[in-house]
Amino acid sequence: MKICKTVEDMRSACRAAKRDGKRIGFVPTMGALHEGHLSLVRSASARSDVVAVSIFVNPLQFGPSEDLAKYPRSLERDRDLLQKEGVDLLFAPSAEEMYPKGAVTYVTVEGLSDKLCGKSRPGHFRGVTTVVAKLFHIVEPDAAFFGQKDAAQAAIIRRMVRDLDFPIEIVVCPIVREPDGLAMSSRNAYLNPQQRKSALVLSRSLTQVQELFRRGERNASRLVEAGKQVFAQGPPVRLDYFEMVDPDTLEAISEVRGSALAVVAAFVGNTRLIDNLVLENWR
Repeated sequence: MKICKTVEDMRSACRAAKRDGKRIGFVPTMGALHEGHLSLVRSASARSDVVAVSIFVNPLQFGPSEDLAKYPRSLERDRDLLQKEGVDLLFAPSAEEMYPKGAVTYVTVEGLSDKLCGKSRPGHFRGVTTVVAKLFHIVEPDAAFFGQKDAAQAAIIRRMVRDLDFPIEIVVCPIVREPDGLAMSSRNAYLNPQQRKSALVLSRSLTQVQELFRRGERNASRLVEAGKQVFAQGPPVRLDYFEMVDPDTLEAISEVRGSALAVVAAFVGNTRLIDNLVLENWR
């Protein structure tokens, strides 16, 4: 596995692969890798000749009172995991390498970036789309792989790719969960044992929505209320939002007609977790 620290080295390695006619699959991450990330790597391996992964804790997507300083970093462990998965290229730049002094250019997907987590974390999605656009320009992948857990992020990146004519296939892979249902997240490492148990309320609320949906409920307000009731009856977890939205526009819906996304975010202690569920109605 070749490890690149500079934009020039990564761009050169990727272009060499392209010259050899190789298809590049790319997995952008912030490190602290878990099985969810590795599932993306395996999907990229199955669909690509060369697998490239980036590890970069992106300061632009953290607010001033958020967890940038304490965000888990484990580069040596991550490198070993990626080596075992047969990754070809690892891009691990510094913040100074990614954002040269005086950089003032941002990429914003208007109309989507202020919804869901964008409403709770102003500027977050601007940071995500700016860094992903830069990474796409550096790596020039044929396909990029993202997790369904970050459903809003995936929708926003799909729109950015469409609007800016990036010649990249966006592949969204299923959520990977712990045996008890908790969606895998690097931030799960912040949870103490009691908080870890309390965090299951997110997946339980979605399970309740899914069950009601299976019984024929299509009214979005009633589905949302069912999810919120699980929080009301459960442990002391602070709900940020629970919504039913269109998977592409992230607009709130009143009824599930085709596909819909049940999305939830909540604070377990000081740790903010997210989860979601795709509902498909083809009747």
